[in-house]
Amino acid sequence: MLRHRLYYHFKPYLPWRLRMGMRRILARGARMTSQDVWPINEAAGQAPAGWRGWPDGKKFALVLTHDVEGNAGLNKCGQLMGLEKKLGFRSSFNLIPEGEYPDAPELRAELARNGFEVGVHDLRHDGKLYWSRGEFAEKARRINRYLKAWDASGFRPGFMLHNPDWLEGLDSEYDASAVDTDPFEPDPWTVETIFPFWVPRARGGGYVELPYTLPQDSTLFLVLREKSPEIWKRKLDWIVKRGGMALMDVHPDYLGFDENRRTISEYPAAWYEEFLHYVRDQYGGQYWNPLPRELARWYKGEYAERAENPAAPDLNGAGAPVSLKGKRAAVVLYSYYEEDPRPRREAEALSQAGMEVEVICLRKDASVPLRTRLNGVSVYHAPLRRRRTGKLVYVFQYAWFLAVAFALLAFRSLRRRYDLVHVHNMPDFLVFSGLAPKILGAQILLDLHDPMPELLVTIFRLRPDSPEVRLLKLLEQWSVGFADHVLTVNLACQKIFTARGCAPEKIQVLMNAPDESIFKYRRCADHFERSPGRPFVIMFHGSIVERNGLDIAVEALRLLRPAVAAAELRVYGAATPFLEQVLATAARQGLEHAVHYLGAKTLEEIVAAIGECDVGVIPNRNNAFTAINTPTRIFEYLSQGKPVVAPCAEGITDYFGPDEMLYFELGSPADLARQLEMVFRNPAQAQAVTRRGQAVYLRECWSQAREKFLGRVSDMLRQRH
Repeated sequence: MLRHRLYYHFKPYLPWRLRMGMRRILARGARMTSQDVWPINEAAGQAPAGWRGWPDGKKFALVLTHDVEGNAGLNKCGQLMGLEKKLGFRSSFNLIPEGEYPDAPELRAELARNGFEVGVHDLRHDGKLYWSRGEFAEKARRINRYLKAWDASGFRPGFMLHNPDWLEGLDSEYDASAVDTDPFEPDPWTVETIFPFWVPRARGGGYVELPYTLPQDSTLFLVLREKSPEIWKRKLDWIVKRGGMALMDVHPDYLGFDENRRTISEYPAAWYEEFLHYVRDQYGGQYWNPLPRELARWYKGEYAERAENPAAPDLNGAGAPVSLKGKRAAVVLYSYYEEDPRPRREAEALSQAGMEVEVICLRKDASVPLRTRLNGVSVYHAPLRRRRTGKLVYVFQYAWFLAVAFALLAFRSLRRRYDLVHVHNMPDFLVFSGLAPKILGAQILLDLHDPMPELLVTIFRLRPDSPEVRLLKLLEQWSVGFADHVLTVNLACQKIFTARGCAPEKIQVLMNAPDESIFKYRRCADHFERSPGRPFVIMFHGSIVERNGLDIAVEALRLLRPAVAAAELRVYGAATPFLEQVLATAARQGLEHAVHYLGAKTLEEIVAAIGECDVGVIPNRNNAFTAINTPTRIFEYLSQGKPVVAPCAEGITDYFGPDEMLYFELGSPADLARQLEMVFRNPAQAQAVTRRGQAVYLRECWSQAREKFLGRVSDMLRQRH
């Protein structure tokens, strides 16, 4: 960023007192606006999928690191090492290779003799490491030479600056520049986890990322001017309860070992010693104190094989996982595979895990080839387009597609047997297309995106006790009974299916979540100021059908405009007859200049549009389907750090607490307008709710769901054998 470049350009010429004074002023504001995520961010405490714990049953890991920034710090390394050694701890000292102080081979040798570690800290520690991709390539070659010459395993850039794409060029076993939560660093890589994780390299292999999870000493004692290590202790207690990694960065430069001769840039070394005593006395025998390289190598051996090859997920004691490599799967869905995110994500996950995956789906138009290959998945397009018209047309199309899928699966099973048939509803009875593979030994996985009775009651305004609905419920029971395992999209649907006869142990929730490669996570801003004259942008996107309530959003806008004249509604989605009705109503109400229809957009364009809005809305009508639905659009807004106003309905309240979502009464334009006005007038409150909502999103995101899905498939194939 430009301001960072300017700062690091002029930093050598700015007095320490001036720089520290500026940081303290900025930190006061950051601390006030970050109270709910610093020093403890609850979202970071979630253990990763498949986590099996630390070696020898230890409750947590304690990793001590030290960045040596200048000659003063270099001269204190011996004292710091002696202090830690006396108390029974080991740590890593990260040294700057060039510029700040002379090379210190004697110190490196002494650290190694005493069982400590040496890492590489930046190249010159001038804030310019990532200024140019071309220059970085040369810097990376020099850093790699120091890694080899020093027999070092780890790297940490200066000032915690980070560019994960460029780190491809380093040969380190681990990087230590990420953080679980830190609003005080200029450009932190905030990963919201207190656990190590694997980062694959495009050229093959990868490295372990070790986020620092206890606040830096310079932040606590020099910037925030804390007078004790209590924050360290409190954060440590929280990490211990969650079984995570307590990794800290203590700079020897700032430690004052002589109480009578402490400088303004030092704090009492006794505070660090007090913290180490607390760890030893409070948690003796419960912690593992590895060197960073030891932890990285342990993690790689214990977890990286699963990270690089998701074919072997952990099943939490359900038995040895079955490798998916070389297995064969068929996926059946009555939709356009290329445009249907859930089936596509799951099929590609199976393919990446080593399975041979074939998809049978609809053909959108004649320009689409009957057979193609997409991201490693073979796709067969049945010669049928979906038409949303009357009930009889639905029945005919469903029956025709069932016959085509049945014949294809039966024919191909005779040539080579399937291990898994994964069928997506609607319709439910499409699961019977897998009859021939099932007879030949395949496992059948039924993915119930929607409960058909509730959805068709909403679409066709059927009576809940009508013969059609009773038939749909009967077909659902038969379909669930035929399947070996069932997936569904949320807890509300799980309750419905189990109430109608599905055994609880047979069904698993796998939520719909946005594609993280497109909806790249952005933490909600700590501070927000609306520019004068800028419109207050409300966003609606998705299917523009009556049940999704675009007309409710327009009515809420009409009620809001007297109080918030700058409010406008931007609408994204494919045009429908219902859209024309809504736009005509908006024009009659004088809102034609405040309601903007911007057409259907790609997912990448939706991400950009969310970035330009102030708040997203899910203005659902009150009906049998929306009462149990958990819209993926909620997670799309949260992934980008934007507030979202959603209905207080079971499908949402099952996941989001009262202070984790901005709720309005389902179907009420007046209540929706009230919440939108609150977002406008109290952005800090809206952002606090959004940050808590993001914690829910992180627990349910696709990277978490993917492991559950692959684990379930592996478990099914294990039971098959």
